[in-house]
Amino acid sequence: MKYCRPRLQFCGGWLLAILTAITATPAIAQTANFGTLNLSTNFDSAQGTVQGFTGGSYSLSAISNRDRNQKACIGFADPKPDHIMVLEKDFPQLTIQVDSNNNDTTLIIQGPDKTTIRCGDDTGKSKDASVSDRDWKKGTYRIWVGTFNPGVKQDYTLKVEQQ
Repeated sequence: MKYCRPRLQFCGGWLLAILTAITATPAIAQTANFGTLNLSTNFDSAQGTVQGFTGGSYSLSAISNRDRNQKACIGFADPKPDHIMVLEKDFPQLTIQVDSNNNDTTLIIQGPDKTTIRCGDDTGKSKDASVSDRDWKKGTYRIWVGTFNPGVKQDYTLKVEQQ
């Protein structure tokens, strides 16, 4: 007869089976450094505005070298996304703008699947990054705000606007 410690609720192979199932299950929910935006049609500007700061030496080009429009994906950030954006409906047009007081920021947005990538760098004469694109499908998007050089810490505000 096997001996089971009273405080452990698992005996024999049960503990091994449970640990195997836990480690084999993919992570469904992903967390972000600065939280989640949940957006539905006609959201107000406060719902589409979040703050954070850059930092990290993870090359964003490791996610993708080019986005769906063949724009280069550049910059450095934390490997974990800065923000999660959940679109509760399809949006025909969205603009995502970084405001870091004209510091050199970059932007990469992945979603709603892992293969749809949107990247942004300088916006006009500003060094702040933005992405303005069409056909945003309902789903979960991961957003990284990076800097041109690794390890640079810059405070920023990220704004999502519908056109």
